[in-house]
Amino acid sequence: MTASYLVVDQETGAAFGSDEHKQYRSASLVKLFIALDYLESHGPDYQIPADDLALLEPMLRSSNDDAASTLWVRDGWDEIVKRMVVKLGLTDTAPPTSRGKWGYTAISAADIVRTYQYIEQEANPRYRAFIMGNLAQSTKCGSDGFDQSFGLPSAIFEPMAVKQGWSGFGAAPAPGQECHETDARALRRLSSPDVRAATAVASSGEGTTGAVQGIDLTSRAMHTSGTVSSGNGKIVVVLTLEPTTLSWQDSATRITDLTREVYAQSAL
Repeated sequence: MTASYLVVDQETGAAFGSDEHKQYRSASLVKLFIALDYLESHGPDYQIPADDLALLEPMLRSSNDDAASTLWVRDGWDEIVKRMVVKLGLTDTAPPTSRGKWGYTAISAADIVRTYQYIEQEANPRYRAFIMGNLAQSTKCGSDGFDQSFGLPSAIFEPMAVKQGWSGFGAAPAPGQECHETDARALRRLSSPDVRAATAVASSGEGTTGAVQGIDLTSRAMHTSGTVSSGNGKIVVVLTLEPTTLSWQDSATRITDLTREVYAQSAL
C-alpha cells in the first residue's frame, strides 16, 4: 500500500499526518469541489432547483458519477478545479490534463483537509449545512454498486460526515456483491437527456492518459475523508493506492484498518 493521511483537530489545531502533500488522483473526492463551486457560483440566497438537487444529493451521498459529469460539463469542466485552487489556497491540487476526466484531478491529503476547513469555518453557513448535511447522509452503497462503507464509516463509531473515492476497480462489483440506487427521483433525473449527453464526454476516467504528470494511474485508488465526532470536531483524510492484484474487499479492509490506527494515534 502507498498511503498518505492527515488528521486535524478543528478546536486545538493539532495535526497528525504522513506524506500529506503527496499527489494522488482524486477519484470521487473532486465532487467536493464540484458541489462547493456550484454553491459559491450561485450565492447563498439561491434556491436550488429540484432538478439540480437530484444531481447534487446523490453525488454527495452516493458518489454518483453521472451527476458529477453533468455538473462538471455544465459548470466549466476543469475551470471548477482552477477556481477552487484559487479560492481555497490549495497547493497540491491541479485539474486533469484531459478536461473530461474529472477523476484524474490531482489532490493531496493536505488539500482535502483544507477543503473541509474552508467548508466548516469560512464558507457561508448555508453552503456548510448543505454539503456537510448531505455527507452526513452518506449511503452504504455507491450509485455504481460498490460498497462505500470502507475507511471512516467502518473504522470509527462516532457521528460523522463522509466523502469516499475509488478508482481502478472496474465499472461494477463482482456478481452477487452489488448494491443498487433506490432513490426514484434521482433515477429519473439521471436518465434525462442532458445527463446522458454529459456522461458521453466526461467521466471519472479510465486508461492511462489525462492525469497530471507523475500521478499513478495504474494502482487501484481508495480514499476516505470526512469529519468525525460531535460538532464535526476532527477532519480525517486517508488516501491510498493498492496493487491491482487485490480485491475490493481486501483493499477496503486494509484502508479501514489503517484509518482506525491513524485515528487512534492522532488522539495520543
